[in-house]
Amino acid sequence: MSYPGYPPQSGGYPPQQGGYPPQQGGYPPQQGGYPPQQGGYPPAAGGYPPAAGGYPPAAGGYPPQAGGYPPQAGGYPPQAGAGGYPPQAGGYPPAAGGYPQAAGGFPPQSGGYPAPAGGFPPQAGGYQAQSGAGGYPSQPPAAGGWGAAPGGHGAPGGAPQGYPGGSAPGQPMPSYPGGPATNPSMPGYGSGVPANPQAPAIPKGFRGSIKDFPGADPLRDVEVLRKAMKGFGTDENAIIELLGTRSNKQRVPMVAAYKTTYGKDLVHDLKSELTGNFEKLVLAMIKSPSHFDAAELREAIKGAGTDEACLIEILSSRSNNEIREITRIYKDQYGKSLEDAISSDTSGHFRRLLVSLSQGNRDERETVDIALAKQDAQKLYSAGENKVGTDESQFNAILCARSKPHLRAVFQEYQQMCGRDIEKSICREMSGNVESGMVAVVKCIKHTPAYFAERLHKAMQGAGTKDTTLIRIMVSRSEVDMLDIRQAYVQTYGKSLYTHISGDTSGDYKKLLLKLCGGSD
Repeated sequence: MSYPGYPPQSGGYPPQQGGYPPQQGGYPPQQGGYPPQQGGYPPAAGGYPPAAGGYPPAAGGYPPQAGGYPPQAGGYPPQAGAGGYPPQAGGYPPAAGGYPQAAGGFPPQSGGYPAPAGGFPPQAGGYQAQSGAGGYPSQPPAAGGWGAAPGGHGAPGGAPQGYPGGSAPGQPMPSYPGGPATNPSMPGYGSGVPANPQAPAIPKGFRGSIKDFPGADPLRDVEVLRKAMKGFGTDENAIIELLGTRSNKQRVPMVAAYKTTYGKDLVHDLKSELTGNFEKLVLAMIKSPSHFDAAELREAIKGAGTDEACLIEILSSRSNNEIREITRIYKDQYGKSLEDAISSDTSGHFRRLLVSLSQGNRDERETVDIALAKQDAQKLYSAGENKVGTDESQFNAILCARSKPHLRAVFQEYQQMCGRDIEKSICREMSGNVESGMVAVVKCIKHTPAYFAERLHKAMQGAGTKDTTLIRIMVSRSEVDMLDIRQAYVQTYGKSLYTHISGDTSGDYKKLLLKLCGGSD
């Protein structure tokens, strides 16, 4: 729903019947609306809308009479260089017949105030606040200002009410907190994006290296695969090009599409055509993330000796829902619960740590209670550094149950409390698998990309490459945080992940790994 005449009916601006000036309840709003009370903008008599002639103004209506609008020097619009309104390139360009400043004032050209083609809202990239003091928008909202009353003009970024996609009239608008008042006598325009937003941190968006391929069709894709494998020899480059440009949810349906089209099993055909690590990597890429994780856990448990680091890596970095899905698939595929498999293959406090993590029951709230964080830090200190022996179960309780943002606060409090990093304390207090397990959980929670960067570096360092680890991390993180892992890798080791993979692997295996890596830094 929109306000009377807002957005305008086809035919641009001014709108038709019910348009502007609006009927009762329209614009200007009633008491508390615009113009604001004492301290308004500008406060001189004449106010807004200006003298008789309404809006669009009759000849002589705009610029208004003495005392009207535009205001005196320093007012609105700001002077050149203030970074105000009209915005610079990329802002809100006036179209022919729009609102350019004509010599001798501000009269609109014939035809009033038509919006640029496509009407209002502005085109992409429009309406964006420039930096610069006193610009538009940058003042904080004042009572009765524009954006304070329901139905006002929201902060650029939140959809203004009454536009398509806007919040329902009368509902509070999503708005940024106001910036510091540069001129308290002026009311806010929206409120702009403050220099130091107090809003909660916004997720950085997609940080993976592999994105959905536009218009991908599994039936067409399997034709490419079939052609690459049919006849004498295999066209590995076609396989690399195809799989390296499809996201996981575009690769997984290829298995069913292949069987539907050719009556053959894709996994079986790939195994018969490919070999070595390249084969392992390709097969890993056509599994769903949870199926792949379940298979990796199975390998880590049933192989000669247990790959404890793999168990910890998967269980400490996945979300509750992912862990529950992994345990469900594990039971279906292997006829035994993941918990039983872990219990029969590990022992002591390390077993307890893995069983706790495999419940998929960690608190996932984003809020942090600092008082509780201090309390938990004190408990960890009392369970380790501050007593003879170590109470591992206290570490287990806090590290496996508390939310990740909360634990980051706990680690900070711990550092301040005893002047030692929590990882160092664990290394001093524990040993063996339980030590490496707890340290890995701490690292993964503290900064997940740095943890994976370290895992990748260890997999490629020294004689021989731990290809299972390399494949698992490259496949499982390529659509999660590969860009952050690459950044952490360069910062920690001084060379890019891309360069290290190039130097450490070869052939088709290398080409496909580099596709997953996505580029050099």
